Amino acid sequence: MDILDLLTSQLNNTDVINQLSRTTGADSEKLPQAINLTIPTLLNAMRKNAANPQGASSLSEALDEHKNNSIDDISSFLRNTDKEDGSKILGHILGNRKNDVENNISIQTGLKQHEVSGLMSQLAPLLMGMLGRQKSSGNFNATDLPSMLMNLLGGGNNSGMMDTITNLIDKDNDGSIIDDIGKIAGDFFNKK
Repeated sequence: MDILDLLTSQLNNTDVINQLSRTTGADSEKLPQAINLTIPTLLNAMRKNAANPQGASSLSEALDEHKNNSIDDISSFLRNTDKEDGSKILGHILGNRKNDVENNISIQTGLKQHEVSGLMSQLAPLLMGMLGRQKSSGNFNATDLPSMLMNLLGGGNNSGMMDTITNLIDKDNDGSIIDDIGKIAGDFFNKK
């Protein structure tokens, strides 16, 4: 089982869903869909940002900072997550598209935007910890990050997931997120 499958299966555990419902105020029945949209969206935004050397270097440093996060017990990790740190991480990953992405996930799931924001701010540090651990255990360097992230997204073979991600991030509705992410990439992790 790869990291994406492992993460989404653990996050879709009933106890974790109920906990996230309590901390975000979101309907527990709608959370699994929001989780399943959020994780690949964040991975894809990171992959696009890591496509340039500066973004890859910044992401590599950030993952190194999170590699020792205590993520073995996801429920405990989420209970103790620093939501402010999570919000900063989202700002680095999504830049000025953060509100748009949250709004689009809100529309697709029926959750309120502030509920989506709360969920994403808890998932972002968890994802960074898991990726940091994978980077460390795989001895990946900054130039390996785009391919590592693409592999987590299914190597580009999961067109349904990629279509969903494109719809969440595509600012100018031209069917491509390359130009939109390119604008975000300049700000990625420069706000550290």
